[in-house]
Amino acid sequence: MENFNEIINSNQLTLVDFFATWCGPCKMMHPVLEQLKEDLGDSVRIIKIDVDKNEALSMQYRIQSVPTLMLFKKGEVVWRQSGAMSLNDLKTLIGQYQ
Repeated sequence: MENFNEIINSNQLTLVDFFATWCGPCKMMHPVLEQLKEDLGDSVRIIKIDVDKNEALSMQYRIQSVPTLMLFKKGEVVWRQSGAMSLNDLKTLIGQYQ
């Protein structure tokens, strides 16, 4: 897999899920993100970052609560929110940046 910076700097819209294995809302987001990927296909890339295994990256982006979702477009953070979201809300949000 490419490194994180290569992924977020690409032309492809990238949704990053900063999560923790012990986090209940993070576990609720997993099937939502799976369905989002199935529905949107290659129009958006979805990656999951375990905050406990990627502490430097978590500190760099000042992740204070999980899940934190961030949307990157050509290396820029265009949207960020902490907490679980519904599939429809995520689809609507991503549609605004495509």
